[in-house]
Amino acid sequence: MEIIWYDGTFEGWLSAVFEVYERKLSDVKISPPDRVATTSLFGPGITVTTNEAKARRVWKGICTKISINAAKKIYCSFLSEEQGMEDHLLRYVRYALSSKLSIEHDYAHPAVRYVIDTEKKVRREKHRMEAFVRFALTVDGIYYAAVDPDFNVLPLIRQHFERRYADQRWLIYDAHRKYGIYYDLSETLPVTIQPANPSEPSATIADSATLPNPLAPADPATTPLSVFTPDETQYQELWRHYFQKVNIPARKNLQLHLRHMPVRYWKYLPEKRPAFPR
Repeated sequence: MEIIWYDGTFEGWLSAVFEVYERKLSDVKISPPDRVATTSLFGPGITVTTNEAKARRVWKGICTKISINAAKKIYCSFLSEEQGMEDHLLRYVRYALSSKLSIEHDYAHPAVRYVIDTEKKVRREKHRMEAFVRFALTVDGIYYAAVDPDFNVLPLIRQHFERRYADQRWLIYDAHRKYGIYYDLSETLPVTIQPANPSEPSATIADSATLPNPLAPADPATTPLSVFTPDETQYQELWRHYFQKVNIPARKNLQLHLRHMPVRYWKYLPEKRPAFPR
């Protein structure tokens, strides 16, 4: 078996698929660099550098065999980051390119079934993130929200928040993947939050705003109040009070509540926390 290493990006995976076809590889495995330890027993493998021209060529070829909607499902499945996802998608692409008919509704094929099921899980997480994101205004005038989704859905929710909050600067940060998306009133950029200087706990966002490093904790309850505006505490308390008052104890259905709002999201929801951090 031949191993192809890529950089973990979607364009990198498309470049790896191009390499598979160019080298006419049949028994092959595509793997990101963080899985070297688990796949090194197959040999050194081939390291592929992301090539945008090759990636576009592969994507164009895929879109000629399946619909745009089906092609988007491939991208969503890639964002799941599940182990072995690259090989499932490669089998899907091979099946699509080798078939004379459209394969996107061939639910009996394992690769097609995998893409359909995985895309549904990623889309469900996308909708939950759009519903559960809670912004807090920082002293720098940026609305900040921390999230910890199961899948890498920030690329999917970007357009929703651009449309909904077009008149505000905002930053949504994925605490698990250590990166975020920052909207500066004109465009949305991928950013990371890292100390600019070890002695100064701050970080530069898109070269236009400086945010305190405590903005990116694993648990938002550890974020100091000094990061946010003085009014933010009151807004948080008002929201918690509203949430408690609209609740009807006699109609409480904990099982249904947990189904729509799993516990893993609670630490990022002000209405589910006892009080604003002090």
